[in-house]
Amino acid sequence: MPTAAIIGSQWGDEGKGMVVDLYARRSDLVVRYQGGNNAGHTIVVKGRTTILHHIPSGILHPDCLCLIGNGVVINPEILLEEIERLATINVIADASRLKISQRAHVITPYQIELDKARESSRGADKIGTTGRGIGPTYRSKADRSGIRFAEFVDPSRLRELLEPLADEANFMLEKRYGRPPLELAKVLESYGAMADKLRDHTADTMLLVNQAVDQGRSVLFEGAQGVMLDLDHGTYPFVTSSNTTAGAICTGSGVAPKRIQRIVGVTKAYTTRVGAGPFPTELSDEVGDQLRKAGAEFGSTTGRPRRCGWLDGMVLGYSTTLCGFSELALTKLDVLDGIDPLCICTGYQLDGEPLQSVPALIDELERVTPIYEQLPGWSGSVKDCRKLEDLPSQARALIERIQSLAGIPVTLISVGPGREETIMLSEPFSTS
Repeated sequence: MPTAAIIGSQWGDEGKGMVVDLYARRSDLVVRYQGGNNAGHTIVVKGRTTILHHIPSGILHPDCLCLIGNGVVINPEILLEEIERLATINVIADASRLKISQRAHVITPYQIELDKARESSRGADKIGTTGRGIGPTYRSKADRSGIRFAEFVDPSRLRELLEPLADEANFMLEKRYGRPPLELAKVLESYGAMADKLRDHTADTMLLVNQAVDQGRSVLFEGAQGVMLDLDHGTYPFVTSSNTTAGAICTGSGVAPKRIQRIVGVTKAYTTRVGAGPFPTELSDEVGDQLRKAGAEFGSTTGRPRRCGWLDGMVLGYSTTLCGFSELALTKLDVLDGIDPLCICTGYQLDGEPLQSVPALIDELERVTPIYEQLPGWSGSVKDCRKLEDLPSQARALIERIQSLAGIPVTLISVGPGREETIMLSEPFSTS
């Protein structure tokens, strides 16, 4: 039963796509279990960059079956664009390598317009949503008024469910937000055409993934965003609309907890976040600018510049506890080239008192004082290193300190964006 999961330990954008792509070399299945197209995974192979929003990052490996689980919310237009783009480079030839859960919910234009209208109405109190309709779709799901993929590909059921959703959404758009309504006939026409193209991808993905585990095949679970954007455990309300922690693997894909062997937390060698919300280790100086430039820290979905800061050991420890990480994948070590000294946040103080964990209240997290530990940086570049021993002693010391703070080993180190720019210290799906 070789299974593993990849989870971001920070505010997303940790490089999960690259890690999934590497692990997928040994995977029979890759399963995406939550989120929507408000996040993107970037993969660089032989200089070619591929950005994926819905499709699991294992799709670039020809023998890997990719599943979109029931916990994902899907924009069919964006999904089709991804499929067609991958078809042009001979990655997807038919529906055999990508299957979509019958139970996954579908994003409609109504939810996208409501998302944009609500965010605009908040004025200075904006959450920082991408306006992709993710939150309203999860809201419809919780309201039991959503449209699942099985209904989306059934013309009679699509109309039956879309009509009341359209009535309510148009009422809100017109009466509350002063925006024009959307014409139901046009939405039905465009969604019907897209459903025809996606119908063959529909499957009982819960059955497929459990059969694979029963057969001893290698299964990799892929999440979106990061722990600190979790709806329950993140920096609420500056969070996403789904659960991003390890528990979402089970609810979003239909596997039992005991079937997940390894949980890999992905952390950058520093910290970033996009949009509003507290960020204790943020750097608003030349070092922050250097991290952003060297790390190409701009959102793969929105293009927004990411806020950059030192590695936050409190966040890392919090994420490790919540998800039960078995190990860490450390990404973007090369971005620290030439920065001396380096800092790691090892604790927080609030009003002069040390804290044991990340506070729940946003105003408290905004007021914490990070406790920093300095480490020496290194000169030169680590991009050509392929073994741990190749790294400068200062880089190895940094890795050892990160391991001690998290209490778990680092088993993968990326020293550049490319698939080959990696130091693998433990093979995926190994039981040791």
